[in-house]
Amino acid sequence: MVEADIVIVGAGAAGLSLAHRLPAGTPHRPGPRVVLVAPPPGPLRVPRRTWCFWESGPGRFDPATTASWEWLRVRSRDGAVVRRHLAPARYKMIRSDDFEAMVDRDLKDRPGLRRLEATVGTVTPLPDGTACVTATDAAGARIGLRARSVFDSRPPDRPPAARTRLLQHFRGWFVRTERPVFDPAVVDLMDFRTPRPARGLSFGYVLPTGRHTALVEYTEFGPAPLTSAEYDGALEDYTRRVLRTGGTEILSTEQGVIPMTDAVFARQAEGPGSVPASVFRIGVAGGATRASTGYTFAAVQRQSEAIARAVRAGRRPVPPPPYPARARLMDAVLLRALDTGRVDGPDLFFRLFDRVPVHRLLRFLDGRCRWYEDLAVGVRTPVLPMLRTAAELPWLPRRRP
Repeated sequence: MVEADIVIVGAGAAGLSLAHRLPAGTPHRPGPRVVLVAPPPGPLRVPRRTWCFWESGPGRFDPATTASWEWLRVRSRDGAVVRRHLAPARYKMIRSDDFEAMVDRDLKDRPGLRRLEATVGTVTPLPDGTACVTATDAAGARIGLRARSVFDSRPPDRPPAARTRLLQHFRGWFVRTERPVFDPAVVDLMDFRTPRPARGLSFGYVLPTGRHTALVEYTEFGPAPLTSAEYDGALEDYTRRVLRTGGTEILSTEQGVIPMTDAVFARQAEGPGSVPASVFRIGVAGGATRASTGYTFAAVQRQSEAIARAVRAGRRPVPPPPYPARARLMDAVLLRALDTGRVDGPDLFFRLFDRVPVHRLLRFLDGRCRWYEDLAVGVRTPVLPMLRTAAELPWLPRRRP
């Protein structure tokens, strides 16, 4: 049995961010004994992906940042343009390979940190307030770990009950064009000049890294992912017809599905009897994904920093809610309004970027607005359909998929 103070299950954005922020200790004051468990190479490893977020000033992960921008652009279905300057904030892009390489360098030889490649089976809270983790390594050998706190970033076996469930699903091409067609100073955050799906909405997303290179994504908010052929057809149409890229080389691809739901994600497992459990959920599993936008990375950082502060102070490291209750309620209203078709999604998002000051809107999208700022954003939405949706929410049952 391996004894530790903290076990982190999963080495994605949430697990690596938490490991990176936990105190390392000094020769005179040892830090916590930490075990970071990642699955061995194979199907349980999360594929390569890209994370984006906005941040003011220098950031902790700037050495891993692929590119950043001070300008955002949103395009309506008819081609109208809203362009917003973010300074002093910047919109930053990090690729998972670069992020993992940076964290690996920083954690190399850190005292008290042990890394294991193993598949975790069960995480069991124990009557004494600790927890037991069982795992199997690549050779098939069983490993047992016991810790005062376990932070589990794996998705729950069964999604929690919800009133509304949509998926943000997408496929992206990293491309190189023959002609200089991209503006490397501006991100196209939402370009609605894409075919409208039967249900939900779609848009293009362009992250330029040079005049000839960019990540170009086709994204839908809807009930189900597309096939690879359907994604590629949509991307071919968007790059050729809308962006008019001409000769284009596809360097690599990425694809993903992000849940957009008003489900309540438990941040703490139930312990035996009256003993508080020492098993906590982090990252997407702990509700870090903003339901109305799919953004996750910034909330993961806030959550990780709060846990690390608690560990340094000797407090019980319960992850805080990633978003305030008011933000979760507004997300639930928006998701329901989009799912029922009461509001036009492209018109709503274009209107918000057109009519709301950009720094207030960014705080709103991050769940960091004060109540009066939330109200100021809310009145820029279609008020009557939103009020009707808010009135019916308390009467809608939450169901498991």
